[in-house]
Amino acid sequence: MAIIAKSTGEASQRELIPAGTYVARCYSVVHLGHVTQKYMGEEKVVDLVRFTWELPTELRCFNQDKGMQPCAISKEMTFSLNEKSNLRQLLNSWRGKALTEDEAKAFDLAKLIGAPCMINLIHQPSKANPEKVYERIAAVMPMMKGMSCPPQVNPSMEFSVLEFDRPKFMSLPTFLQEMIVGSTEYQAMMKAPVAPAPAVAAPTPAQQQEMLYAQHQQQQQPPANPDLQQEFDELPF
Repeated sequence: MAIIAKSTGEASQRELIPAGTYVARCYSVVHLGHVTQKYMGEEKVVDLVRFTWELPTELRCFNQDKGMQPCAISKEMTFSLNEKSNLRQLLNSWRGKALTEDEAKAFDLAKLIGAPCMINLIHQPSKANPEKVYERIAAVMPMMKGMSCPPQVNPSMEFSVLEFDRPKFMSLPTFLQEMIVGSTEYQAMMKAPVAPAPAVAAPTPAQQQEMLYAQHQQQQQPPANPDLQQEFDELPF
């Protein structure tokens, strides 16, 4: 007897977020590092950062236990703030004003987490397969006067391969983990030698006597007053 599995052909087109302009809130900024990408048949290494926004007015049920949740949309860009970079143009549009040269020298992208905006989505066919259509962020703009964005639903995520945090890394989607593992920064981190722990010298006879004397003095101290300790804990520092 044989158990034969067969392909059912191309995967079905997922339900797209309708094209249009949405209220959105950024909840994730992930610096992926230098990763290899293939474009038009050529491979190149690009330093990437990925932003993800939730769309609180566009709700879907992705998990029966969680009920209705906002759709999310992401955008990857080169991790650079040079004058003509896509990242700098996005920030200029989002803020409603251009970055100064001083700001562009060191702009903390993490402070964008939780920031609201307006996002314009368009539908664009894949260059590899025109029958496949994807959502693409055409513009990120400041909130219109008088409008508000509902509170954030998804947990905030700030991650950089340069400041590797394993618990955060493990909470990322698998495809992002794979991109990060393939980055030159991660590979270099894995090859870096681990510094040996410094040797601890044994205490001298004089130091041993001082340690014994300190232990004796500590045993002679009266027990701590629990009421006084509570008073210190409640000081408004």
